Amino acid sequence: MPHKTGNPWTVLTTKPIYENPWMRVVEHDVLTPLGNPGIYGVMHAQNLATGVVPIDDQGRVTLVGQYRFPLQQYSWEIPEGGGKKGVDPVESARRELLEETGQTARHWLPILTMHLSNSITDETAHCFLAWGIEQGQAEPEETEVLQLRHVSFAEAYAMVKRGEITDAIAVACLLKVRLMALDGDLPEDVTRLILG
Repeated sequence: MPHKTGNPWTVLTTKPIYENPWMRVVEHDVLTPLGNPGIYGVMHAQNLATGVVPIDDQGRVTLVGQYRFPLQQYSWEIPEGGGKKGVDPVESARRELLEETGQTARHWLPILTMHLSNSITDETAHCFLAWGIEQGQAEPEETEVLQLRHVSFAEAYAMVKRGEITDAIAVACLLKVRLMALDGDLPEDVTRLILG
């Protein structure tokens, strides 16, 4: 039996539920793949998400700590944020890195594109590895109360393993960078910084 990859849902009607500068929520009246009536709510992200794993010349990753309102808990993450659709994601990632950490990087490498919670949202994240770090002054947005930690890549990876980093973008990016280093997919000097 051939594998089917087409859309098995039938959309009957769509109605907007809510919209703000960051999201738009719509509800679809549908026929399920078995032909039964149902509803499907989707949150459309108004921006792209970006994440950066910044590796300094000592092999340290800069982690950003902040209180995440939806979770009602504190979270340690890599530098990440949003960028306008139609703007090159690396430019949005450069801006986020500077705003949150005060850092700029000479070298950028795309490492991952991922869909976040794809059963309810179309939000897409574009993630990068950055190295050749220079430190400047952070410029956080008014909604951000941030702490920075500079830890070895090994410690950041251990924090993922221990469940101390739970943010999806941070977890995926740190694991991907480690795999790329182990598989020889990064420049040798960067691999040495990551693996020690």
